[in-house]
Amino acid sequence: MERLVKGEFDDWSGEMTSGEIFGVLFALKHLADQVGITRVLGTAPESKLNLFLILARIAHGGSRLSAVRWAQQHAVASVLGVDDFDEDDLYAALDWLASQQERIERELYQAYVKQQGQPPVLVLYDVTSSYFEGECNELGRYGYNRDGKRGKQQIVIGLLTAEDGEPLAVRVFEGNTADPTTVASQITILKEQFGLAEVVLVGDRGMIKAKGKAALSAQGFRYITALTDAQVRTFLKQGVLQTDLFDAHLCEVEHGDKRLIVRRNDTVRVREERRRDDKLTQLQAKITARNAFVKDSTRASAATGLAALQNWAKRHKLSGFVTLTLEERVIVWSIDEEAKAQDALLDGCYLLETNVPVDMMDAKTVDARYRDLQKVERNFRTVKTAFLEIRPIFLRKAERTKAHVFVAMLALKITRQFEAGLRQAFGTTESSSTAITSDDALLALGRLTYLYSTDRNGQRHTHLPRPDEQQAQILGAIGLAFPLKPKAQKRAA
Repeated sequence: MERLVKGEFDDWSGEMTSGEIFGVLFALKHLADQVGITRVLGTAPESKLNLFLILARIAHGGSRLSAVRWAQQHAVASVLGVDDFDEDDLYAALDWLASQQERIERELYQAYVKQQGQPPVLVLYDVTSSYFEGECNELGRYGYNRDGKRGKQQIVIGLLTAEDGEPLAVRVFEGNTADPTTVASQITILKEQFGLAEVVLVGDRGMIKAKGKAALSAQGFRYITALTDAQVRTFLKQGVLQTDLFDAHLCEVEHGDKRLIVRRNDTVRVREERRRDDKLTQLQAKITARNAFVKDSTRASAATGLAALQNWAKRHKLSGFVTLTLEERVIVWSIDEEAKAQDALLDGCYLLETNVPVDMMDAKTVDARYRDLQKVERNFRTVKTAFLEIRPIFLRKAERTKAHVFVAMLALKITRQFEAGLRQAFGTTESSSTAITSDDALLALGRLTYLYSTDRNGQRHTHLPRPDEQQAQILGAIGLAFPLKPKAQKRAA
């Protein structure tokens, strides 16, 4: 009433309307500034569109066309300084980003080293795949599909991270590229792009093979990797290893100039044993059901049922010790107990190989560093399914596909910063029922919209609503102070 008496509202019509959402981009842009992405993108016209693509990947996902529609509901112009754009503009921005990827990765790496105080001593590397809709992508090939999407072409993605899981570089390969052949490009990144003279590369099971080991040694690099079951069985046959070594919690065997770290995970062993028993129970039930069906139907083919069950047993890794035969029209199974015991011999066992000296890492540390690969796997889950949803990919050109994956990696860096702030302020969903996830935070920030009022002269004015308690807590968690007034709009109201 005091403000009213003073005449502060004399020119206000009293009508207030809701405008564009600004809270989401406002917060994500601040996180991009913290991570250093805004700085390394530079001031080129394409840089702001790429920043939009990165932030839209976090808050929206989807294709470039859907991102254009999404932008119409958000304050892109005032928060990011981006004028009107269409799908073609975003494709052009991807082309520019592809040409700048190595520079951007290098500058972000240098910033990470400065923050940590020293170059990384150890780096983690793993690969995944992502499928396409359509068959016209220049990198798309049929290969080992980790997404379980049969009949879909795919690409292979290799992600290089620091020991703490911070993404350093990402590369895209044709969909039928074997994992070990991707190691050479990582050596180039570490040596030439990042200028590392000494580092330990940790790769997943079967990733670092003979050629990769030789290439790493030639550059003065070391490695930690795990061997496949076939390689472990070969060592057992050769007498390099004995089965009782796996009974110990952790032990080490010297083999030439390499160290073999022997480990058994009892939790995995029990799980594998239960899985095998469960599959056998399922197979027995299927055999019983099929025999009953054939008995009740004179036209049913017993041979067809036998072939189907043999394929099922092979698919579920039972054919090594289970034999299915046909006696007249009845399917009969038998189990080779000795072969079954051999199949279960390495349940929960894994064997690490490294050329890292003992005085640099003991066996326990080598094992712990190998298990750090879980951090890369978590990054992949975030990129592919949990949050950023990089797949399916709706692109054709190779360079744009690479840029699309690079956008996801940059978005991942922001997401990690986002989640760290929320976790520190609110805890996790495992530890607290009041924890706020990234999805929760984006939903809450989506309620922050511009408010417009119109004076008696018909001129529209922009106002900012005050954040509610939850929104204020979220903004505080990422170190963001709320602006007192909106930035000037670049486009006419």
